[in-house]
Amino acid sequence: MQVDGPRIRQQRERSGRGLRAFAESVGISPSHLSRIERGLRAPQPEVLAVIAEGLDCPIEQLEGANNDERDDHRLAVHDDGGTRGPRP
Repeated sequence: MQVDGPRIRQQRERSGRGLRAFAESVGISPSHLSRIERGLRAPQPEVLAVIAEGLDCPIEQLEGANNDERDDHRLAVHDDGGTRGPRP
C-alpha cells in the first residue's frame, strides 16, 4: 500500500487540527508527521493506523492514487500549453 501524504494533510486540515496538536494527539512527533505529509517518509503500518484512527477514517482513504492518475495530474499542473525555446 502506498500512502498519500498530501491526502493525510488535507484530512487533518479538514478536521480543523494543526500539525503539532494532531501529531501529539496520535503519539508521534510533529516533524515525523510533517515528513509523512510531504511524502518524504512512509509511515510504518502501526503509525498509519493511529493516524487513520485520529482522523476517524479508514486506512484505505489515506492510500495514494494510482500512478496513472498522478501522472495525469502532473501533466495538467505543469503543462503550460506553449513551446519553450532553448535555454540560455
